Amino acid sequence: MNLKKIFTHGITNPAINCGVMIIVLIVYATGNTSAQVTDAEKQLRAVTTDTLQGWRKGGVVTLSVAQTSLTNWASGGQNSLSLNGLFSGFAYYKKGKTAWDNTLDLGYGLLKQGDEDFRKTDDKIEFVSKFGQEAFGKFYYSALASFKTQFSPGYNYPDRVNKISDIFAPAYLMAAAGLDYKPNPYFSVFLAPITGKFTFVTDETLSDAGAFGVSPGETSRSEIGGYLRAVYSRADFKSEFLKNITFTTKLDLFSNYTNNPQNIDVNWDVLLGMKVNKFLTVSLVTQLIYDDDIMVPFDSDDNGTIAAGEGVKSKVQFKEILGVGFSVKF
Repeated sequence: MNLKKIFTHGITNPAINCGVMIIVLIVYATGNTSAQVTDAEKQLRAVTTDTLQGWRKGGVVTLSVAQTSLTNWASGGQNSLSLNGLFSGFAYYKKGKTAWDNTLDLGYGLLKQGDEDFRKTDDKIEFVSKFGQEAFGKFYYSALASFKTQFSPGYNYPDRVNKISDIFAPAYLMAAAGLDYKPNPYFSVFLAPITGKFTFVTDETLSDAGAFGVSPGETSRSEIGGYLRAVYSRADFKSEFLKNITFTTKLDLFSNYTNNPQNIDVNWDVLLGMKVNKFLTVSLVTQLIYDDDIMVPFDSDDNGTIAAGEGVKSKVQFKEILGVGFSVKF
């Protein structure tokens, strides 16, 4: 594959180029190559294959800090300080016909501008466990359980009184059974025709308001539908072009069979880390969410601000965190 030609003469639309870059990265990383390898590379591949049996554990911890300080600055501006922490860990088990994959992702971020108090910019707890038994070929009969929530209250700033979210408000629990396709240790597609999705809102005020799709006054909501989860994660690229890159992408799709099945819930996470030296890393984290049951405020009078009492509707949510900081792999 001529990567240089693609990147130099290929896509010119930046919006499309981002998606193409990701697709090229996956195809290039997973595709077969006829290039010659050294004896050291052959030995490394043999060791990697041998260690695929039993447990494989690892992860990354990243802390990013950014600071701006202005004194008598004629052009204007504000002092600012931002902190972002990320933990992404995994524990994979493979022996004979049995596979068990576990992942834990934690994230938290804070921002302080001028004289304002710290504001939350990131807050995430996500645990996923998937157990499978080989069925045929590279397919496994599998069962999956996942849990998502957050650490602390969320607010629609500058309002710091009325919470719009909190720990276990919401919390999402999913249980699914189906087939898991695992062509290699880095990529899997799990398809579950029978899936239960449970939403919990344990905060009384948010529950009374019917937040996150629960009926007003109720603390939980259950749905049954179909679920697809695709994951690609790799940090040991052999290519010179990719050797300092850690890349993980996870796509979750859920369709409620009994209520607007055409409105598919989407959760797409991307983590891209580029190693500068032993500890310093540039990281890019993005998350895209669409859930027809989650209502978010919007600028209904189109005046550029979202004031109290304006309308709410379901919208695509997107988060991006770009940082330079300390990173430790284990």
